[in-house]
Amino acid sequence: MNKTALLSVSDKTGLVPFARALVETHGYRLLSTGGTAKLLESEGIPVTEVSDHTGFPEMMEGRVKTLHPRIHGGLLARRDKADHLEAADAHGIDLIDLVVVNLYPFEATVAKPDVSFELAIENIDIGGPSMLRSAAKNHAAVTVVIEAADYERVLAALADEAALTDLRRELALKVFERTAAYDGAIAAYLQGQVAGAEPDLAAIAGVPNRFKTDLPQAAALRYGENPHQQAALYGSFFDCFDQLQGKALSFNNIIDITAATYLIGEFQKPTIAILKHTNPCGVASADNLVTAWEQAFATDQQAPFGGIIVANQSIDADLATIIAGIFCEVIIAPDFTPAAREIFDKKKNLRLMTAKGSLPADSLQEVRSVVGGLLLQDRDTMPDRPGDWKVVTKRQPTEAEMRAMVFGWNVVKHVKSNAIVYAGCERTLGVGAGQMSRVDSSKIAVWKAGEAGLSLDGSVVCSDAFFPFADGLEAAAAAGATAAIQPGGSVRDDEVIAAADARDMAMIFTGKRHFKH
Repeated sequence: MNKTALLSVSDKTGLVPFARALVETHGYRLLSTGGTAKLLESEGIPVTEVSDHTGFPEMMEGRVKTLHPRIHGGLLARRDKADHLEAADAHGIDLIDLVVVNLYPFEATVAKPDVSFELAIENIDIGGPSMLRSAAKNHAAVTVVIEAADYERVLAALADEAALTDLRRELALKVFERTAAYDGAIAAYLQGQVAGAEPDLAAIAGVPNRFKTDLPQAAALRYGENPHQQAALYGSFFDCFDQLQGKALSFNNIIDITAATYLIGEFQKPTIAILKHTNPCGVASADNLVTAWEQAFATDQQAPFGGIIVANQSIDADLATIIAGIFCEVIIAPDFTPAAREIFDKKKNLRLMTAKGSLPADSLQEVRSVVGGLLLQDRDTMPDRPGDWKVVTKRQPTEAEMRAMVFGWNVVKHVKSNAIVYAGCERTLGVGAGQMSRVDSSKIAVWKAGEAGLSLDGSVVCSDAFFPFADGLEAAAAAGATAAIQPGGSVRDDEVIAAADARDMAMIFTGKRHFKH
């Protein structure tokens, strides 16, 4: 006995070859509706209209066509229940073995500017979700397909009952995830349309009363931070980047790439940043990328081993030749010249990534898992305006010190707290990250500079949060710093300012903290 498939889709991508294979290779009889049936007929694929199958015409502008016992009975009848099969036979209900349905594009419709309420309502699918839910409930016997991307998998599994059984459960899950998200989108739209409804001011501000997400899996990862941890990537990460070569990205690669992308976005001049474990090891801006690389790499020539390199301009052969001599995991740039690609091609495991323009809106938020839930916050993107900064010392910073402070302040916000950055004119000289004491971070930054053979004489010290005591500033002065930039706000600010004045240091209070836990 031939099996029956019901096909009714708004997105007809890939449908014709799939339907043809169902008929010609697997012997299915096809049922369909409206435009889907017309498409199949035009391609010479035999198909029966649902209205002919049910003996009941489509009506009410297509609102009623598949809501019929001959459809839902055929989907819901259990094959292992004799009374189900007897009832189906008694009422002339043919069993339906495969369903392909995707839904009216409600979300895309309401996303259009000035869409009418009437049009939005007409794009609420009723029959589609009903068929999908019926088929998914009975997935022990019915294969349900909601995405064209699954057509080939289904065709491959039809000849293997064991494989098909496993696939059916996976596809059923996908259906319920999709219908849940679909209903959520409708509810969210109607909530905003109900007369007299209070606007969700928190949501407008970016922190909604209810946090919802429905992100597709973008990639299954080999493991998480460590080999014993499972992991996967969700969302639109690969809409933001192209991977040109190299091994598949790891969990840690993805986190590092994200940190590098946010950091490089702070700079307009040709800039190179080298990161390790999301912390910048060296950053520099210059008139060209080669010079920027030399200065960034000079900050720390050990930590970049196995790290991430990011540039805000195209990488050419000159820079590629230099970088190729260093082992790194990932290089990110807007583009690579053909000659640069040829050089990097010899390092088969090296991951080359190009950024695809602006970041999506959701990149403006940070979400972290916590016990029992999630934390949501705006990403730290509010621009720093040097015109709003306050010089709190007797001595004003020199022009060179000011340039160094602006640069270092853009870097320190991307360093894990407690964070200290020693900077010269548009380059880092020493970076101290993630210590329990700000003095310890300063000591590490000084030590790093010493290891790199870089003098801190005339440098500026940048702190992501206030100096709680004068000792941190005193240590910076002893290392050679002549100026400091920090948020201010400590109860001992007066002591810190006095310590700066006593050493003829210039110091700026920004009034803004950049903690990064």
